[in-house]
Amino acid sequence: MKMQINAELPEELVLKAKALVADGWASDLDSILIEALRRYLESHSSQVAEAFIREDAAWGLYGKD
Repeated sequence: MKMQINAELPEELVLKAKALVADGWASDLDSILIEALRRYLESHSSQVAEAFIREDAAWGLYGKD
């Protein structure tokens, strides 16, 4: 399933992305945005999981029912 989104992006980022496409580093702007979002989500998912683990551990060690 694909979903279309609309986003306002800084002009500088769009120009850099278009240059990457023009230089052959990416097939189109969509592929750049998909890859950027995928990398962002992957890099931040471990941070979220770690925060939950730390909260659980702190509750287990010091929490009161």
